[in-house]
Amino acid sequence: MFAYLPPATRWLLLANFAIFGVELATHMQWNALFALEPLGPDFHLWQLVTYAFLHAGFMHIIFNMFALWMFGSLLELYWGAQRYLLYYFACVIAAGLVQLATTYLSGLDEATIGASGGIFGLLFAYGFYFPRQKLMLLVLPIPISAWLFVTLYGVLELVLGVTGSESDVAHFAHLGGMLGGALVILFWRASHKEGGRLRG
Repeated sequence: MFAYLPPATRWLLLANFAIFGVELATHMQWNALFALEPLGPDFHLWQLVTYAFLHAGFMHIIFNMFALWMFGSLLELYWGAQRYLLYYFACVIAAGLVQLATTYLSGLDEATIGASGGIFGLLFAYGFYFPRQKLMLLVLPIPISAWLFVTLYGVLELVLGVTGSESDVAHFAHLGGMLGGALVILFWRASHKEGGRLRG
């Protein structure tokens, strides 16, 4: 299956799974250095990227990589690998910055890991560029338009973040990924550099 994926998506998947294997082999010892730590002596600039390649368990990485495959593949075909990677890592960094602000303002002293910030950026772009594409949810087996799914998911993340529900989930990082994606797309549109077409 991997051979038929667009190259950037394929290598992102492989990198995430390979690093997860190292995490398991080293009993998560990497996390202390490469997870996104709150602002302070343990924070390092590289963590704004490296945190997105670390995961807390099998379900965490499986869900993230499934979404990366599902939404990222089409976006890479639409944009090309270079623009796709630029967008993805912009979302990762934006999510990290929002999470740093959140932990600072709330006084939380917890590290953040996972590709979800980048994934939520891809989800936003998918809903923006393919709004009428139908998605089938496992919890709601009814086809739903991509734009509506993205909107509802964003609102849900905001509600969960504000109310403090699921405190072990970085809801504002997810929203930060979507915000970063929106800003990138707005910049591309304003500078007439949006581009994009599906490639056979």
